[in-house]
Amino acid sequence: METHTMAAGQGHPYFPQDALIPGYAPNSTPLPVILGAFGGIIGAFVLSCVTLAKWYSPALKRADQLTISWFALCGFLHLFFEGYFVLNHTTIPSSQSLFAQLWKEYALSDSRYLTSDPFMLCIETLTVLTWAPLSLLTALLTARNRAHEQGTRHLLQAIVCVGHLYGVALYYGTCGFAEHMAGLSYSRPEALYYWGYYVGMNAPWAVVPCLLLWRSAGAVRMAFGAVARGEEGKKGR
Repeated sequence: METHTMAAGQGHPYFPQDALIPGYAPNSTPLPVILGAFGGIIGAFVLSCVTLAKWYSPALKRADQLTISWFALCGFLHLFFEGYFVLNHTTIPSSQSLFAQLWKEYALSDSRYLTSDPFMLCIETLTVLTWAPLSLLTALLTARNRAHEQGTRHLLQAIVCVGHLYGVALYYGTCGFAEHMAGLSYSRPEALYYWGYYVGMNAPWAVVPCLLLWRSAGAVRMAFGAVARGEEGKKGR
């Protein structure tokens, strides 16, 4: 249940305190239950993807299994969780569905998800339509582990990673601009919501894509190096 102080005259605990959130109803399910259910769904999906990948490609390396886990996680969140937001953004404040309650909890760190903010709707719609299917396709190509598909796999991996970095930069940037230039904060001041939810939950999409881009860059260098050595070998004959 929500225990936060309600903003005067607005009947909600979100910042800014004058944000208009029509029909807001506090969550009816305890937070541990919500998080446990969500974590169980995500865990089952990611574990199923990795298990199928290992069954299909028994020689799959640990690094590739982790890559599949990451893109399966991204695909699930983008398609189902963020897709739910795009389709139901006007009814989330009053809804008691699992995903709606999760969005209401996360919105304590960014109330734009409960006010049908145009930027959030645009970037989340783009995420659902592009990064969701491309993430799942990258996971599939990684799981197939076919030599002739590695070029396509790393190309898609690089595209999705750049998209994630661009998206998280815009996300942090718009909030930072509003906070430091306009004095407007969308997050409650408690450390859990600002540093835990807003910063911490989005940080993986700034860190992991950099690591995967580095790996894809290494694969490209190796491929071009092999081609160059082959050309040199032909010239030396």
